[in-house]
Amino acid sequence: MQKTSLLAIGLIAGLGAAAQARPLTINDVVSLSRIGGADVSPDGRWLVWDQRETDMAANKGRTDLWRLDLSRKGAVPEKLAADPAKSESGPAFSPDGQWVFFTADNGGKSAVWRVAIAGGAPELVVDQDVSGFRIAPTGDKLLVWADRPVGAKSLADKAASKDGGSARTYDHYFVRHWDTWSDGQRSQLFVLPLAGGKATGDGVAIGGALVGDTPSKPFGDGSEIAWSKDGRTVYFTLREAGTTEPLSTNLDIFAAPADGSAAPVNLTRANQATDTLPTVSPDGKWLAYVAMKRPTYEADRQVIQLRNLATGQVRALTEGWDRSVGSLAWSKDGKTLYATAQDTGDDAVFAVDLATGKPTRLTGEGTAAGVLATPKGYVYTLNSLTAPSDFYAGTGVKAGGKPTRLTWVNKDKLAGIDMPSVEHVGFKGANGDTVWAYVMKPAGLAEGAKAPMAFLVHGGPQSSFGNGWSYRWNPALFAGAGYGAVMVDFHGSTGYGQAFTDAINKDWGGKPLEDLKLGFAAVTAKYGWLDGSRACAAGGSYGGYMMNWIAGNWPDGFKCLVTHAGVFDARAMAYETEELWFDEWEHGGPYFEVPANYEKWNPVNHVAAWKTPMLVIHGEKDFRIPYTQGIAAFTAAQRRGIESRLVVYPDENHWILKPKNSIQWYTEVLGWMDEHTKGK
Repeated sequence: MQKTSLLAIGLIAGLGAAAQARPLTINDVVSLSRIGGADVSPDGRWLVWDQRETDMAANKGRTDLWRLDLSRKGAVPEKLAADPAKSESGPAFSPDGQWVFFTADNGGKSAVWRVAIAGGAPELVVDQDVSGFRIAPTGDKLLVWADRPVGAKSLADKAASKDGGSARTYDHYFVRHWDTWSDGQRSQLFVLPLAGGKATGDGVAIGGALVGDTPSKPFGDGSEIAWSKDGRTVYFTLREAGTTEPLSTNLDIFAAPADGSAAPVNLTRANQATDTLPTVSPDGKWLAYVAMKRPTYEADRQVIQLRNLATGQVRALTEGWDRSVGSLAWSKDGKTLYATAQDTGDDAVFAVDLATGKPTRLTGEGTAAGVLATPKGYVYTLNSLTAPSDFYAGTGVKAGGKPTRLTWVNKDKLAGIDMPSVEHVGFKGANGDTVWAYVMKPAGLAEGAKAPMAFLVHGGPQSSFGNGWSYRWNPALFAGAGYGAVMVDFHGSTGYGQAFTDAINKDWGGKPLEDLKLGFAAVTAKYGWLDGSRACAAGGSYGGYMMNWIAGNWPDGFKCLVTHAGVFDARAMAYETEELWFDEWEHGGPYFEVPANYEKWNPVNHVAAWKTPMLVIHGEKDFRIPYTQGIAAFTAAQRRGIESRLVVYPDENHWILKPKNSIQWYTEVLGWMDEHTKGK
C-alpha cells in the first residue's frame, strides 16, 4: 500500500535545473520568506498579506505588508507597507475595500494603523498597546483585544506598578502558562468608534464580569471573534477562569452588545466541552462554529454546528463526517462552508453542503490553510514536506479542479536546491490496523548506496508530521544531511478518524511503540537504500517522551537518540505541567487517584535498561514540559555511564523559535547523529 507524493501539486516544479544542485540546509530554511496573515478585498481584486523576513543580526523575524492584484494576469507581488523600524502584520480590509488596517509598532506599543490599498503613507488609527483587531462590517467601529487587568473598563486601565519585594503571589493554580507567569492581566475585548478612519477615546469593555482570555491563550487568534452583520453584536470564544481553569477545555461562545450596554450571553452553556471558531454567514442569519463533545479532551473531533441567530436552533452539520474541522469560512454567496481538516496525511480544503453536511474535498496533496472567500471562489495557502507556503486560488465547490498558483515567494531562494523525494506508505500496525508513514529519500543518493535513517517521532501526541512544511522539525533538512527520514503516524495521530486518534489514551507506551517497531521493519524491508543498522531516533514533546520510553523498552533499536522537551518522569509531570486537563485525560485521572496508569508507561521506571547514547535538549521557558524533565533524563543517562549530552536554551519555550538557536539546534542534532551513524 503506497502512494508517491506529487510534492503538493508540483510546488517545487519549475524551479529550474541548476548547474550544481545542492541539498537543503538549515541556513536555507531560516532565510526563507514566510507568508502569514492575509485578507482579500471585498471585490476580490486585491490579496494582501504579511511576509516575514529573517533579521539574523537581531536574531528575529520582521514582517512587511505585500499586495497582489488578482485582476491582472501575470501581476507580481509588491510591498504595500515596509517600514524597516516596524513589523507590519495582521492585515484586514475596510468594508469599502479602500484601506488595509494592520498592527505595527509605535514607540514600543503595538498600535493599529491603516494604509490605502492604492499605496501611500500609513496612518495611525489606535495609539494604544493592543494585540489585534476586528473591523465592524458597518465600518464605524473597531474591536481590539489587549492584555489589561481583570475587570478593566477601558483600554486606559493599566496594571498598577509594584512596590516592595519581587515575589509573585497566588491563591489559585494555573500560575504559569506555556512560557509566561500569570501577572493578573487577561486578554480582553474593547470597542472603539471609528470616524474618518481614526478611532477615538479609550474604548468600552464588552466582556462584563467574565474572567478569562479572549482570544484564548497561548495560541488563540482572531478566528475566535466575529461581528454580526449589523455591527451591533460581537461573538467571541472564552473559557471562564474560576478555580478550575487548568482542568477545563470548556471554551464557550458568547454574544455581547458592541456598546457594552448588557452582559454577554453564553450561547453554548449546555456543552461542557470546547465550542469555538464563531463565523457569521454573509446574510447575517447563521452562526457557524465547531464543537467537541467530551470535556477535558483537547483532541476530540470538532464538528461544525449551525445556529439560527433568530431562533437559537442549533444543528450539528458534520456529525456523520469522521474528520475534525480546523477552520471555517463562508462562501461569498452564503451557500457553502469552506472547512479545512486533516485527511490521511494532508490538510485539505473541503466544501461542506449546508443541507446535507456532505463534505467535498477541493484540494490535493499538501497542507492547505488560511482559506479566504472571494467572489469567484477562495484563496488559500499550500505547502508540503518539500516546499514552504504559497498562495493558490480555487473556484467552485467541485472536487478535482486545478488550483491557480498566485505566488512563488521563495523561488529565487530555493533555486539550485535539490529536494528529496517522498513516498507515503501504509503497513499493518498494532491491532492489524493500517498505519501510514512518510519516507523521504535524500536527493542524489548513488545507485546501490545506503542512507542512514533519521527516525522522527511527532509530538502531540494527537498530531501528525503530515505532508507539510515546518520551520522547527523539518524532515527535508535531515534528508539534506544525507539521512533517509521516516515519520510514522502511530495510533493517536490525527487525520485518520477519531477512533484512531483516541487509541493512544491510557496507552502511551503500548500501541504507539508497536506501530513504530512495525513501521521500522516495514520501511527497511521495502526500501533497500534505507540502512536500518545505522539509525537514530529523534522526537519532541510526546516524541521526546517516546525517546525516553524507547531508551528503556527498545534499547537495541538505534545507534543514538535525541529527546527534545520530553517527559521523563510521569509522576513529576503530573504536578509540574500547567494544562492539567491534558495529562489527566491521557492517563484517566489525576495521579493521586490512578497512579498505576501513570507508572505503567513511566520512562523513569526503565532507566536500568538504558544504554543508547542520548542527546537531551530543553528550553528553560518551557512550562508545558518543564526543563527539569530534561535535566532528569540527562542525569539518568550520566549516572548509567551512557554517552550523553545536554543542550539547554535559556531563552526558548517548548519550541525553538529564534533563528540562531534553530541553526544551533540542527548543528547539535545532526552532529550527534553523524557521530553515531557516520563516524564523524
